[in-house]
Amino acid sequence: MTEEFRAAFQRVLDTAANQAPDFPAAVHDVFRLSSQVPVEELATALEALAPVLSDTEPLAGIAADLAVLAGALVESGAPAGQVGLEVLRQLGSYGQAAAAFMHAWDKTGGGPPPSPNDVSEADEQRVEEVLGDNAPLATAGWWTSLRYGLAAKAMLGDPGMRAAVRADSSALEGLTQIVHALSTQLSEFVELNELLRMAEADTLLVMERASWRGFRVRFDGIGDNFQLHTLLADALIGKEGRMVPGTRPDPRWTAACLDAPADPLADVVRGEWDLVGGDGTWVGNEAYPGDIPVVDGERVLVLEPQSLTHSWRAGRRHPHITGSLEVVEELSHGEVAAWWSRIHPAGAVRHPMAPPIEHDETGTHRAPRHFGVAAHFAEVDSGPMSAAFKALDAESEEDPLAEAGAAPEWPPVHPPSPEHRDEPVATHEAPEQWGTGTPLGYRDDPATAEEGPGPSPWGTPLGHQDQSAALEEEPGPSPWGMPPVHPPSPEHRDEPVATHEAPEQWGTGTPLGYRDDFAAAEEPGLSPWRSPEAPEPHPWAEPSAPPPEPVEAPEARHEARHSTRPVGDAEPGHRARHSAKPPEDVDDRRPGAHLLPPMPPGVSDSWSWAPGWKRPAQPDSEH
Repeated sequence: MTEEFRAAFQRVLDTAANQAPDFPAAVHDVFRLSSQVPVEELATALEALAPVLSDTEPLAGIAADLAVLAGALVESGAPAGQVGLEVLRQLGSYGQAAAAFMHAWDKTGGGPPPSPNDVSEADEQRVEEVLGDNAPLATAGWWTSLRYGLAAKAMLGDPGMRAAVRADSSALEGLTQIVHALSTQLSEFVELNELLRMAEADTLLVMERASWRGFRVRFDGIGDNFQLHTLLADALIGKEGRMVPGTRPDPRWTAACLDAPADPLADVVRGEWDLVGGDGTWVGNEAYPGDIPVVDGERVLVLEPQSLTHSWRAGRRHPHITGSLEVVEELSHGEVAAWWSRIHPAGAVRHPMAPPIEHDETGTHRAPRHFGVAAHFAEVDSGPMSAAFKALDAESEEDPLAEAGAAPEWPPVHPPSPEHRDEPVATHEAPEQWGTGTPLGYRDDPATAEEGPGPSPWGTPLGHQDQSAALEEEPGPSPWGMPPVHPPSPEHRDEPVATHEAPEQWGTGTPLGYRDDFAAAEEPGLSPWRSPEAPEPHPWAEPSAPPPEPVEAPEARHEARHSTRPVGDAEPGHRARHSAKPPEDVDDRRPGAHLLPPMPPGVSDSWSWAPGWKRPAQPDSEH
C-alpha cells in the first residue's frame, strides 16, 4: 500500500508541473490512499510537495488544489512544516485579490457577490470597470478563496504552525486583516479568523488578587477566555495547584477544556474570578487571550474576585484542537510588589453588568467635613461615641435612678384650685388609664346637654363614680408608689366628688357597653353592672348545652363585689337594653338608641344567640 501511495503522489507532482489533464485523477488517488499509510510516509510526501506548490502559484486552480491536498494530509496527522507556511503565504496573496474583487463588486452596483465556485467571465467584466488590468487576478482570487481557506484551517490546527505564525507578528497582522475582510461575505472564513486570533498569544503574567501572588503561564490551543479561565482555576487553586484560595473546578470541566469531549452530566462551569487587564480595562470571558492588554512588554491578566456570578458551558471552541496550560514560574516577592504597585487598586474594575455599589452604609462617597484621620472615620462610621451623653451636660447633675432597684415614680398630680373650675372634678391617685374615660361618641350627647347641671362630660365616667363606695371599702396600696392627692375642701365644691384611694386598675372600669348610661345613673334601681352570664358563643359554633341553674352563693358574692344594690335590680336595665321592643318604647335618652334597629322576633337577649326553637328557655322565664 505504501508503494501504491508513493506512485500516486508522484503522478500528482508530475501532472501539476506539466498542467496535464490527468491531474485531478492523480489527486483523487492520493486522497483515497492517505488513510492507509503511516504518518511518517505522509510527512515525507509533504516535504516533496512544498517546492511544487511554490512553483505552481501562478496556476491558480492547480495551486489551490495542491493546497487542499496538503491540508488533508495534515489532518491525517502529518506535520504542516514548510508546506503550511507556503499555503498561508499564498492565502495572503490570493486573499488580497479576493478582497479587491469584493471592493470592486460593491463599487459597480453592489448586491451579494457570486459564489466563488460559480464566478464567470461576465463577473470579471463587471469588476474590470474599477480594477482594469487587475480584474483577471482579482477574479481568480475570488474563485480560489474557499479552497485556500479550507487548507489554511487545517494548517492552523497544527501547534507548530501557530507558533510559526506567532513568531512573525507583521505577517500575522496582515493575514488577520485579510481573513477578517473575507469573513464578512464568506462564513467559511469566520473560523479561520478565530484560529488566527488563537495564534496571537501563548504566554501570560497572571496576578491573583486574593493571594497577592503572581505567576507566569504558557498555554496553547485556547480559543477563548472561558477555556482559559477554567484551566487557570485548575492550575492555581488548591493543593493540586499552587495553593491559591478558591473552589477547584470539576475534573470533567478541565478534561473538556484539554482534549476530552464535554460530559453532559457536568457541562456547566462556574466562574471563579473577574478577568481584568493589567492596565485596568475589563477583559471578560467572551474575549480571546490575544485581547489581554500588554503592559511593559507582557500580557498581564489580573484575577479579581467576582463582582457578578457567571457560568458557561464546558468544552472547547474548536474541538479538533487540543488545549494546554502550565505554570512556568511564580514571581518572587519583589517582583510581585513591583507589579502590584503598577496595577489598579482592588475593586476599581467590576463586571459591566454588576449592580452598582451602594455607599449608604459606608459613607466613603462623602468627603470629611474637617481634617484628621480619626475625625474622618468618626463621620464615616458613626458608632456609640457619636451619641450625646446626658452625663456630660451641665444641667443633668443628678441621676433619677441613682438607687439600685428603685422604681420610677410618677410626679404628683395636683388638681386645679376651686376658683378656677366651674364643675366638680374627681380626684385620682394616678393618671387616668387608657380606656377608662368617656368614649368620644358619648361626650357631647345632646340629651346630656339638655339636662341640668351634672357631671362634666370630660370628668369621671358615671360608672366610675358609682363604684366609689365599693372602692372605699377595700383600700389598698397604690401600685404606682405615689402619695395620695388630697381633694379641695368641701366648702369650695358645689357637689360631692367621689374620691379613690388607688388608681383604677386595668379591667376594673365600667364595660364599654354601659359607660355613660344616663338612665342607669339617674334611676336608683339600675346598676351599671350586669348579672354574671355565660360567655357568648361564636356565631358559627354549634349550640352549647343549656346553662345550669344559677346558684345563690355566686350571685351574692358577685353582688357584694361589684355593686351596692341588689342583683335583681340590674335585670330591668339589662332587659330594657336587649329587649326586642321598638325604639320608641325604650328610653330615648340612651345615646344611639334611636339609631339601632329593633331586635328581630325570636332573637333573645345577649346570653344566647340562637332561634327560640333551638335554645332552651331562660332560667327566669315563666313556663
